[in-house]
Amino acid sequence: MPTDDPDTDERTTIRPGRNFEREYRLDASDAGEFLIALGEQLRDGEELTIGDDEWVLPFAFGDPVALEIDFDGMDEPELEIELELPGRTDETGPRVE
Repeated sequence: MPTDDPDTDERTTIRPGRNFEREYRLDASDAGEFLIALGEQLRDGEELTIGDDEWVLPFAFGDPVALEIDFDGMDEPELEIELELPGRTDETGPRVE
């Protein structure tokens, strides 16, 4: 039985060391709402969290972010927008002594 208590969240948390992929087919308005929420997390912080009723994926991202726009105007025109976020590392560089 689902609950709103985050301490009893039964969704699978996707962690580093695991590959994960899901594909969704959405109405354009639902995809737009997702992109707005994603954009706000990218703009406002250094971490984002995405998920659905079954899984949650927290991700600390770094810079630079790669954005690719691919337009195929032949036959059935298609526009592909890809965003690639590098993971943020907590490692520090060596120091000069």
